[in-house]
Amino acid sequence: MAGEIKRLLNQIIEQRAKGNPLLVQTTQAKLIFKGVDPERFNHQSPDDAAMISRVKAIAAEFGIKL
Repeated sequence: MAGEIKRLLNQIIEQRAKGNPLLVQTTQAKLIFKGVDPERFNHQSPDDAAMISRVKAIAAEFGIKL
């Protein structure tokens, strides 16, 4: 299923920001610092099992349940 990584990243951003635009930017910056640029992925991006695992680990670090 293409786009799984983008869907997970969007969930992380939405759950952390809760509609606050400043927190959206902060969360995107934190993801970039952790080595995952949300802008690099789109809904047609091929799924990579290693990247999905990495995104799920980052979500766990943030205390977010996906």
